[in-house]
Amino acid sequence: MFICNCNNGNNLQRVFMRMDLSDYWNDFVDMLFPRNCAACENALLGSEQLLCTDCRISLPRMESDSAIKASLPGKFIGYQEVQGVIAYLAFTKKGKVQNLLHALKYGGQKEVGVLLGKMMARELVEEGIFPSADLIVSVPLHDRKQKERGYNQSDVFAEGLSLVTGIPWSGTMLVRTRYTVSQTGKTKSERRNNVKGIFELVGITSPAGKAVILVDDILTTGATLEACLEVLIDAGCTKVYILTIAAAQ
Repeated sequence: MFICNCNNGNNLQRVFMRMDLSDYWNDFVDMLFPRNCAACENALLGSEQLLCTDCRISLPRMESDSAIKASLPGKFIGYQEVQGVIAYLAFTKKGKVQNLLHALKYGGQKEVGVLLGKMMARELVEEGIFPSADLIVSVPLHDRKQKERGYNQSDVFAEGLSLVTGIPWSGTMLVRTRYTVSQTGKTKSERRNNVKGIFELVGITSPAGKAVILVDDILTTGATLEACLEVLIDAGCTKVYILTIAAAQ
């Protein structure tokens, strides 16, 4: 015998009404406080967060046959410990990736770094090429700059990578001991001189005998990463993989 429970129908109706009201409320809030995609700056719709659906799909991944990707290993010639160099996105001036990095570094949107770390990790894991490592280490900011910004953009990127892979990360193993001017506009030689000897190893965790993933926001000449590399290798690190959000020619 079939028994109709009218109360269940009423309950379902109330659920759908709440869902509709929630959608209307979200749309109303978006009208008052519009949310924009950090990459294309178009309005976010519905449940979209930080990046619109189109940008999540179409961000310029580093293509396997690109000139930028081909140039990456050559930036660290002479460092036998470097096992691989991977940049997630291709940087171009006035492009979506520049907008993302600007939002991350200067717009206070640290969640962008976490999201990009998660996206990169998921895609590399799916491709079966995420490095096998003991620890993720982020390139540090000077205390003064980190206080001004409120966070280290490399830390939040490392956090995103760690959340997906389960590899622990450290934002305190390396410290930057000297405040330096921006690397922008400098040659590789000038960049090397600018960061020479400014990093030190601290804390109780040692990289000796470990495989480490060293992460930063963008790879250009590689001078900053190289300075960090030297400290890790001097401390006995046996393998280093370099991962960055983006790379530029």
